[in-house]
Amino acid sequence: MVERDNRTNDGDGAGRQTVVSIDAMGGDAGPAAVVAGIAAAMRDRPGLHVLLHGREAELSPLLARTPALAGRVTLCDAPGIVTMSDKPAHVMRHGRETSMWRTIDAVREGRATAAVSCGNTGALMGIAMLRLRRLEGINRPAIASLWPSRNPGGFNVMLDMGADVRADPEDLVQYAVMGAAYAHTGLGIARPRVGLLNVGTEENKGRSELREAGELLAARAATGGFDYVGFVEGLDLPSSRVDVIVTDGFTGNVALKTAEGTARLFADFLREAFGAGVLSRFAALLALNSLRRLRRRIDPRRVNGGVFLGLTGTVVKSHGGADETAIAAAIGLAYRLAAAGLSERIAARVASVRASGQDEPQGRPGADAGKESGFSG
Repeated sequence: MVERDNRTNDGDGAGRQTVVSIDAMGGDAGPAAVVAGIAAAMRDRPGLHVLLHGREAELSPLLARTPALAGRVTLCDAPGIVTMSDKPAHVMRHGRETSMWRTIDAVREGRATAAVSCGNTGALMGIAMLRLRRLEGINRPAIASLWPSRNPGGFNVMLDMGADVRADPEDLVQYAVMGAAYAHTGLGIARPRVGLLNVGTEENKGRSELREAGELLAARAATGGFDYVGFVEGLDLPSSRVDVIVTDGFTGNVALKTAEGTARLFADFLREAFGAGVLSRFAALLALNSLRRLRRRIDPRRVNGGVFLGLTGTVVKSHGGADETAIAAAIGLAYRLAAAGLSERIAARVASVRASGQDEPQGRPGADAGKESGFSG
């Protein structure tokens, strides 16, 4: 039996709360890690309440062993599970009884303001687009992730990270607007600096679509609420030169997986170096506090959660292998963005940019973008 939660969803603060809908069954670590992550996320967020979707027989004992969740978690029984091997098209046709589908539907029905799942990314995006729909004026939603950087806040925003391998110039402009809204809302950057990822920073570098997108970004930065810094390259991803990096989903996903692999390789090399002998282990002991600070700074679990931008509700995709710490980070991110009204902020910025684009003269650069590149639609 599915229980409904009728609490208000109007943010954090005295007498207010933000409801987050969570898929308990999608992660590799199982529902126990999800429940532990919820408990960790709730410790310093009194306004956080959760609709937890999954198999009641498995979740009830876990919740009973965590008294701190009493009164703040509503268990919603969902018999079906979306596995990592399920095809998105199959889930979209036959997945109505799954925990993932019902997690998204809670946002659609207004019972929650954000959704979190560790499950199959393709299926989650498919269900989210089907049930929540795109914001008016958005051609393609994008996945945005936080990238460790030298900026004061410690992170840059990068998108798209794999929602769609295609992106024409107008799509890249929309990514910039959405990414800037995310950086403003999630990182507190008043006027984010946006860069377009390319093979070099010179204006004549890259494909024609990128050069067209660059001209459009320069023309629409003012109404989009960001400063356009021009082309950036791979070396700039963790730099302090930019706050938002815009690219297509193919490039973004390759960059993300490359960074994850490099981070793991570096960690392995570090362990090998400090474990090579007695003197090395003694050096590791002396450097223990510094190593702990380094680990906290580069720990990918702290930035777990790709945000689906361009939909009528906030959806956060947690890493499939997330543990308690990472799941808590994803829930905390969903909580902050939902309480701040991210989707509404994006909709307002997109509407402003669309209005400015309609005022541009005919024949402007990028007006026929997509026709030549073959990426229309």
